[in-house]
Amino acid sequence: MALLDNLNPPQLAAVTIESCHALVLAGAGSGKTRVLTTRMAWLIQTGQVSPHGLLAVTFTNKAAREMLTRISAMLPINTRGMWIGTFHGLCNRLLRAHHRDAGLPQTFQILDTSDQLSAIKRLLKGAGVDDEKYPPRQLQHFINAAKEEGLRPAEVEAYDSYNRQMVELYAMYEAQCQREGVVDFPELLLRCYELLSRNALIREHYQHRFRHILVDEFQDTNRLQYRWLKLLAGGGAAIFAVGDDDQSIYAFRGANVGNMAEFEREFAHDRVIRLEQNYRSHGHILDAANTLIRNNSNRLGKNLWTDRGHGEPIRVYEALSDAQEAQWVIEEIRSLVGEGRLRREIAILYRSNAQSRVLEHALFSAGIPYKVYGGLRFFERQEVKHALAYLRLMENPHDDTAWMRVVNFPARGIGARTLEQQADIARLNGCSLYAAVSQVPGRGGNNLAQFAALIDRMRFETQNLPLHEIVDHVIEASGLVQHYLNEKEGAERIENLRELVNAAAAFAAEDGYAQTDAGALPQALPEAGIELPSPLAAFLAHAALEAGDNQASDGQDAVQLMTVHAAKGLEFEAVFITGLEEGLFPHENSLLEQSGLEEERRLMYVAVTRARERLYLSFSQTRMLHGQTRYNMRSRFLDEVPESSLKWLTPRNGRARTADVAGGWGRTAWGEENPAGSVSRAGKDAPYLGSSEGYSNRRTSAGVEVNGRTFRVGQSVVHPKFGEGVIIGMTGNGPDAQVQVNFGSAGTKTLALAVAKLEPV
Repeated sequence: MALLDNLNPPQLAAVTIESCHALVLAGAGSGKTRVLTTRMAWLIQTGQVSPHGLLAVTFTNKAAREMLTRISAMLPINTRGMWIGTFHGLCNRLLRAHHRDAGLPQTFQILDTSDQLSAIKRLLKGAGVDDEKYPPRQLQHFINAAKEEGLRPAEVEAYDSYNRQMVELYAMYEAQCQREGVVDFPELLLRCYELLSRNALIREHYQHRFRHILVDEFQDTNRLQYRWLKLLAGGGAAIFAVGDDDQSIYAFRGANVGNMAEFEREFAHDRVIRLEQNYRSHGHILDAANTLIRNNSNRLGKNLWTDRGHGEPIRVYEALSDAQEAQWVIEEIRSLVGEGRLRREIAILYRSNAQSRVLEHALFSAGIPYKVYGGLRFFERQEVKHALAYLRLMENPHDDTAWMRVVNFPARGIGARTLEQQADIARLNGCSLYAAVSQVPGRGGNNLAQFAALIDRMRFETQNLPLHEIVDHVIEASGLVQHYLNEKEGAERIENLRELVNAAAAFAAEDGYAQTDAGALPQALPEAGIELPSPLAAFLAHAALEAGDNQASDGQDAVQLMTVHAAKGLEFEAVFITGLEEGLFPHENSLLEQSGLEEERRLMYVAVTRARERLYLSFSQTRMLHGQTRYNMRSRFLDEVPESSLKWLTPRNGRARTADVAGGWGRTAWGEENPAGSVSRAGKDAPYLGSSEGYSNRRTSAGVEVNGRTFRVGQSVVHPKFGEGVIIGMTGNGPDAQVQVNFGSAGTKTLALAVAKLEPV
């Protein structure tokens, strides 16, 4: 029949499999959405099930809408009313129909994430609980994690007094939600699961109604979602699960990649179909993906292939610095556009959101329109705007907009009533909010005065510091870093704040504000009698311009920037994967556990398989960290890609030697002369931070000489046990000298030079 035309044999086998449990391992670009929707249409067309006897679960509303659209195009049926949607959407629908049995009012409301946080804050305040000891976001994460495991307060194990208090707060939160007739997102699934498990009549009704249950992105299901599916299928329904264990990258959201192997053992048995023909990418890209992912253990196993030929080799570039890496990306994009490619078909991927700042600056400077997919541009991110507001107040305390943004962030007990009083006084006296502080009465006035004193104190404490140290001091002294430490997603926000320090250091170096002496003013145009703005004022203007300019409008052809997580499900003609360095990708947080490293490798697999025709991989020998230079080893993932698929644009194993820190010129591995400052040197006595252990040491201009050999920070060395590495820190002198060496996959080691068998490369 026409419905089955143009399906390859494995796709056809999956679509027409008998009414039974089945697991479809669908590789990237193998047509899984087509298989899912065609399976549904085939079941309906052949009379095996009615449109309302199907239940299809997706992970996004967009995917659900796409399924309905495709089915409508395949069959002359009305798809309205079909049970196709997300876990939360389907559970909401079921609870609405059985609200009484679920113990909910008919008009129950759903709390989104921010509403839930507000409810938790209200609970803590009403109960007189110290929100510093029990931060609201931490409690929110605790509650949601318990619900996603299917645990009510009485079922959560409390190992100490702190956790017992968290459990009590969870119980109080539940009582508050029940009293107010509201449910949060995890509650939708848990309440629905409990309803079905406890009410036999309702459970049996839906078990007999849904004879076929189809699940998309099965690798992203958590424990409770899997239990919910098994409960619905308990009456004999067939589960048709489609997913790819090699693309399971959401463990931080509770996804359990083990669900796929468990489903195979419990239900699918020998009914596992592999979709391995890839319709997206050329052979070299697929060879790289296959070889890379084979390094993971406990895979269900598959091997992507294509009949499109090998295509172009994967281009690899080793840069001296992150700025040079970004500039190379710009040049390659110009070349791609010159060949006739659309900018929107070019994607730049990175592991961490903070990496976008250097890339955005390069695109901005080159006048290339870009969009940050699935997120905000660097200078538009909440935490960055908060930090900039503090900096603006240090430069000008009468900036009312900046004042209102951070006067009570982090929270310092300044309420709406106090701010209204302050605004009224300012308006009456024709002055700024800052100037009106002394006239605000009561406790609120005291809190305002403390905030004003904080701004004045930060200004005084940083008056003789270079620009990047000013920014570093402010993000700490303002309380922003401490505030975000208590957030579930706070690590990424702190990373962005640290990147703001790098932005300041780069700006100072690029725009003539590099300071040789503490507090020195810019040197430009003194003979013309022109007084230049302070480094801080100039940096704030730069940030505002980058935030406001070069933003691509809707529909405009623009380069796409995104994290690898955001790229899942997308594809592009040309893809750049940047920052392939140990500690960055794979991320240093993942290196302590095997499961963490394997998830990072799956993330790399996802990144590689986004490319259709051309793939670029790049890494940098040095990268800015907290305003200082950090030395890197290339990612182990580069060594796990077959050499036959790569085309090195720089010499293989080439590593530019850093210039003598005493000054002068060095020679790179390419034989080109570069000034010593080309690796973003922050000064000859600047501290250098290791990529894994966070060591902070100072190097001397001459290095350390031991047993006739001279060692310097940034130097490449070889150890008989740990292999090749880079010196990232140094302490002591003579026979007491020690070095910290980043050995890549072997980690960072501290070695005594007098006894270590360390040889310069």
